Amino acid sequence: MNLQVNDLLPSDLSMGTVMLKVGDMATVSAYYRGAIGLDVVAEADGGMYLGRGSVPLVHLAPAPGLQVASRGEAGLFHTAILFETQEDLAATVAAAARFDAAAFAGSADHLVSEAFYFTDPEGNGIELYYDKPRNDWEWRNTAQGTEVKMASLALSPQAYLREHLSEAALDGPGAADAAVGHVHLQVGDTETAAAFYIDTLGFERTAGFHGQALFVSAGGYHHHMAMNVWNSRGAGPRRDTLGLGEVLISVPSDDDVAALADRLRFAEVASRSTGAELCFEDPWSNRLRVAAG
Repeated sequence: MNLQVNDLLPSDLSMGTVMLKVGDMATVSAYYRGAIGLDVVAEADGGMYLGRGSVPLVHLAPAPGLQVASRGEAGLFHTAILFETQEDLAATVAAAARFDAAAFAGSADHLVSEAFYFTDPEGNGIELYYDKPRNDWEWRNTAQGTEVKMASLALSPQAYLREHLSEAALDGPGAADAAVGHVHLQVGDTETAAAFYIDTLGFERTAGFHGQALFVSAGGYHHHMAMNVWNSRGAGPRRDTLGLGEVLISVPSDDDVAALADRLRFAEVASRSTGAELCFEDPWSNRLRVAAG
């Protein structure tokens, strides 16, 4: 489907706070503070917003009665936290490894980025990454359209830290700015994901992987969101479990929210709108909130 310009999400959107439903607030919050270097930005309703400076990245919401999701269910694959420099990334990777080395889940050079993966105490994936300069990204024409070239090449954590870790950054790993760069979901199939995230919401496809993964973005970024079926092929709507509670997408204006509300209405996707924000679910009951500001 070829989307018109007014059917696309705004090119300058950004990913906002990811809300997690948490069973053990003390343990999980200690991990995000001690390992990832996040500070408490605000507290509300028994939960807390954790971030860098005044920017909340993760909202931990208490949900003690819920169960951990099974590996094959739809939901969160990882929250990806973006750092401005390789030194800032290296400092946080070192802090995370020092806090709990067993939480390390891998690393990769993705051609567009350098990434390190961890798992929090309740099984939520975390990616810590740095974007390579956009001029170094390679775009190519495919049967599905223009796609960015990505891969998963070997990236040695030890070599990376030797090259980029500085004493100054290591002394204060939580001092550097960071943002939620993208959110990666587990879904039942990529065809339905494309119909929803591209045709309905207005993201643009940036890459795919043999029907196993889909990458989408706005404004020519490599991806703001991704969906894969590596653990969850065939999964239906998810149960109310620990893990992902909500993904926030920030757009510049109320007009952008209204335009998306119209597209959802046309596609017969149920939503709730206040004018400044819009709440709805994807086909797997992953909750999304789009807000102006």
